[in-house]
Amino acid sequence: MKFEHADRYIKLGLKISYYRKLRGLTQEQLAEQIDKTLSFLGQAEAPNIVTAISLDTLFDIADVLDVPPYKFLNFEDD
Repeated sequence: MKFEHADRYIKLGLKISYYRKLRGLTQEQLAEQIDKTLSFLGQAEAPNIVTAISLDTLFDIADVLDVPPYKFLNFEDD
C-alpha cells in the first residue's frame, strides 16, 4: 500500500461503516458474511488506522450491502 493513498483508504473504511449501519448490520455480521475476521473489518472501518482492502473484498462487501462498488470509491463528494 502506498502511503500517499492513506486518506483514500480511511474514506473507504468510513463509507463501508456508513453503508453497513444503513443496512442495520453489525461489524461482526458483515465480517462473517464476507468471510473476514471482526478484527480486519474493525481496522478497515477505523478512522485512525490505514488498512488496505482488496478489490475482491470490496466486491464482497458491496454485494452483501447491496451497494454498487463505485459508491465506495467515489471521493468527489467528500
